[in-house]
Amino acid sequence: MAYAVIKTGGKQYRIQEGDKFDVEKLDVEVDSTVTFDVLIVGEGESVKIGAPLVAGASVTAKVINQYRGPKGVAFKFKRRKGFHKTKGFRRALTTLEITSIAG
Repeated sequence: MAYAVIKTGGKQYRIQEGDKFDVEKLDVEVDSTVTFDVLIVGEGESVKIGAPLVAGASVTAKVINQYRGPKGVAFKFKRRKGFHKTKGFRRALTTLEITSIAG
C-alpha cells in the first residue's frame, strides 16, 4: 500500500490512504478537501524522496471535524524562590481523512 510523508503545522506525518488523524487547526470548512505537498512518497520497494518536495506528487484529504483538544497544563516554577505559575490551554485541532495519494 502506498504511503507518503506530509508536513503541516510544523510537524511531519506518515500517512496512508484511509487514515484519520488530527493536525493543528487548518482554516477550512468541514466536509471540504485539502491538498498537501509531499516530502516522501513510497510503495513497496520504490521510494521517491523530494528535495524538498516530490515533483508532481500530492495528497488529498477530507476535513472531518474542527474541535478543541483536551486540557493541558503549563506549570512553571523556580526552586527556592516561591515562584509558581500555572496556565491551562486547549489546542485547536482539525481531523482529516486521507482520500488519495497521487505521485
